[in-house]
Amino acid sequence: MGRTTMSARRVLGAAAAVALAFGASACGSGSGDGAKSGNGFTYWSMWRADEPQAKVLKAAIDDFTAATGAKVNVTWAGRDIAKKIGPAIAANQAPDLWDESDDKVYGTTAAAGQALDLSPVLQLQVPEENVPVSQVIPAKYFDMLPKDPSGSNHYVIPYEVVTNAMFYNAADPAIAAAMPSPPTDWAGLLKVCDALKAAGKACVASEGEDPWSNELYFDYLLNGAGVNVARLSADRTGAAWDDPAVLGAAQQVEQLVKGGHLIQGYDATKFPAQETNWVGGKAAFYMDGNYVTAEVAKQVPAGWKMASMLPPTAKAPDAGLVGFAIPKRAKNAAAAQKFIAFFLQKKQLSGISTTALNLTPRTDIPAPAELADVQKALEAPTVRLGFDGAGGSWLPKVLNDNYLDFWHGKTTAAQFVATCKADQASYWQTQG
Repeated sequence: MGRTTMSARRVLGAAAAVALAFGASACGSGSGDGAKSGNGFTYWSMWRADEPQAKVLKAAIDDFTAATGAKVNVTWAGRDIAKKIGPAIAANQAPDLWDESDDKVYGTTAAAGQALDLSPVLQLQVPEENVPVSQVIPAKYFDMLPKDPSGSNHYVIPYEVVTNAMFYNAADPAIAAAMPSPPTDWAGLLKVCDALKAAGKACVASEGEDPWSNELYFDYLLNGAGVNVARLSADRTGAAWDDPAVLGAAQQVEQLVKGGHLIQGYDATKFPAQETNWVGGKAAFYMDGNYVTAEVAKQVPAGWKMASMLPPTAKAPDAGLVGFAIPKRAKNAAAAQKFIAFFLQKKQLSGISTTALNLTPRTDIPAPAELADVQKALEAPTVRLGFDGAGGSWLPKVLNDNYLDFWHGKTTAAQFVATCKADQASYWQTQG
């Protein structure tokens, strides 16, 4: 089944809040007659032409053409690109190169064996740096990915990384007093929440009707308890929910809910109400993707110092990728691969940090100041997919509604686990 890496209300890795509106495609470099075989290639991008990532890519395309003479016929297709790529491949009209999130690349092409194995790209030299691509893109970002039918997990080469964490204002005196240093265990986090509550500040801001961002607490707690969510979701009997570690993680979530540590009224508001309350200092922590820093950049008061941390029991940060993929039958795959290596130069890729205000997979490109903590977290020896790659219809059919009832205090941890167990068994009976 496919994976869901973030809430549907979000745009993966966007440098600012962008509505999921599918605008008309806009053509950039290259003429209408397309790239000639062997001389250039066609490229469809998930970014709209007016987005910061597109501006960084446009500059790199111009530099690539100037350096190699290869023309790039690029279409800024927007977020509906994943809907178009499958039919285009079937009609033999697919581009030579496209970009998207790793789960979209896997779900639309790689899982069906329609994505080119890009392992050879790892051996290409990064222009002007005298090192292969494999030395600038950490192997851990590939190691976390599911394999395609051929056994490859190199069907996407990342140029942007997204992760989820608890964000807060390190310059807030109330937070500094309650948390002199980040807690090292769950009990320590609850003590911070208690101190904040005593000071009149909510511990956690939560968009109460958004299951995904709130489930991230449970996901990270399961990770800390050694539970793999993908394996949990794949148990057709539901018996995996009987693991005491699963109930233990749910009970930790319950401590937040029953302890009154969620911002008042959270269960009756929609995005962006609580994000706004968080920025306004009414709550300390806000769990979200790292794109939130750019999303609220124009709202944060003067003196705000963005910081982040993982729930203290987490063993590994989650990660999502935005990167390049090549359809297996691409006519100009070699030229497209050369561009991938070209864009991964530090001087080209740095724009994802400096212009698009996002993270890159290169450890030698400093993150924007607001994401310094996030970049440090991603230095962990291993990373993991959110929910360990579980998702697809399992999330809405089994987890989401049950979790929101639990998160809203309507059910106990034990009731939540029992209901998920039963619903999972029913779910798998319908899956054949």
